[in-house]
Formats: sequence, structure tokens, C-alpha cells
Amino acid sequence: MKFLRIAAEELIGMFIDDGSLALWSVVLIAIVTAAVLWLGFPGLWGGIALALGCIVILTASVLRAARR
Repeated sequence: MKFLRIAAEELIGMFIDDGSLALWSVVLIAIVTAAVLWLGFPGLWGGIALALGCIVILTASVLRAARR
């Protein structure tokens, strides 16, 4: 039974390794969406902001994981 629990934790950990990564990604998407839809930012700038924001969030997540 312990083997099944460990296997399930490892399987879940492959997809949800860092909760803050998912949280910051959702926050980034919400901010960029609001900026494009409500503030009138051009769609191209929104795409650039998403790309750069994802790179920053992923880099921070990797550095945090490397410290552990």
C-alpha cells in the first residue's frame, strides 16, 4: 500500500512540481488579459508580455528548485 502512495505522489509531482509556478502563470495571464481587453494595449504587446513573463516565472522556478 505504501508503494501505491509513493507512486501516486511521484506521478502528481511530475505535473504539479511547483504550485507557485502555476499561480504566477495564472496571475500573469489575468494581468495581460486585463491590459489588452480593458486598457487597450495592442495584442502584440500582450503577446510579448506573456512570453517575457513566462520566461521570468520559469527562470525563478528553476532557480528556486536548484536551491533545494
